[in-house]
Amino acid sequence: MKKIRIFAFGGNEVAPVGLKDKDGKAINPDIAMQWQRTADTGKLVADIFEKHPEDKYVMTHGNGPQVGNILMRAEMCRPTLFPLSLDVCVADTQGAMSYMLAQLNNELNIRGIDNIVAGIVTQVVVDRDDPDFKSPSKYIGPSYNKEESLQRIKDGWAMKMYKKDEKGNEIWRRVVPSPVPTDIVEIDAIEAMLDKGIVPITVGGGGIPVREVTPEIKDGQEIYTTNYGVKFTKPAKGEKPLKMYTGVEAVIDKDLASALLGCMLMKRAKARGEEVEVSLTIFTGEDGAKLNYQKPDEKSLRVIKVSELEAIYNQKPPPFPAGSMGPKIKAVIEFVKGGGSVAYISKTELFEETLSGKAGTTVIPG
Repeated sequence: MKKIRIFAFGGNEVAPVGLKDKDGKAINPDIAMQWQRTADTGKLVADIFEKHPEDKYVMTHGNGPQVGNILMRAEMCRPTLFPLSLDVCVADTQGAMSYMLAQLNNELNIRGIDNIVAGIVTQVVVDRDDPDFKSPSKYIGPSYNKEESLQRIKDGWAMKMYKKDEKGNEIWRRVVPSPVPTDIVEIDAIEAMLDKGIVPITVGGGGIPVREVTPEIKDGQEIYTTNYGVKFTKPAKGEKPLKMYTGVEAVIDKDLASALLGCMLMKRAKARGEEVEVSLTIFTGEDGAKLNYQKPDEKSLRVIKVSELEAIYNQKPPPFPAGSMGPKIKAVIEFVKGGGSVAYISKTELFEETLSGKAGTTVIPG
């Protein structure tokens, strides 16, 4: 049976976190810092490839800090340069971060491993009526203290408190719409790469957010209006509308997009009569999911059935923060309920220990 491992990398795997200058202010890692951090991650991933050479792999990644930096540069350059929409910002990060992550090829080459890693600029479909467009929930960009965030709110940004640091100080970040992903436009390309033994880097940053375009019928013509008023026209013959897309202002959660990807790969393989086993690993800065996080009675969740995790997830008040661990928990629940063999939440360096149940969180069917 073919086994596919989907590795969803968080920002910690690409950009170092927790850096501060001599005055205690947070440092926004530059490209050199991100490059070195990605190289370090590549060594850990290559270790996994060596220990599990029979498996196929898919890599996904977040882009919160990176897309935030792009937006910040665009804002600082106005009115000299034009503003950038979120879909274009996500596309920019997909290209740059795929380039960085694909340096894994160098690490594999040194070890004599012939896997090829390559990025796909990937569009992910969302519903135009998703409620998150009215109440943004996705954190992007660097961290701010409360005073700085209040100024950003005056500038027109939506800001929410992200968490508290070890000293109890509030950490704030910008929030933008994060609609639920429903389809992946480039799924055929992803499968083609897997069939060729290539490791695809895909749905980066959750994917470029797009929605389907409903055509206008006028004077016997079927008119599709996409980004910035660009129109595509064909004779109207009463047929089913074409699959045409236009970008939207949003950032999709990369863990939910990764779960969707896994479910689609399983569903499409089953339709072809193929047997495939797909697992999802969400790499993060924490050693798995925890109840009562950062409290005296904190408890790690090691191995748990998806039904048990879902019951905990649905408790009131929510036990997992919406802007950090919450989407990861939701993603692994949806993935396992959708037919996934197993899902993990762990640190990259603890992957093998997580497989044995000694670290991280393992979510199994049942």
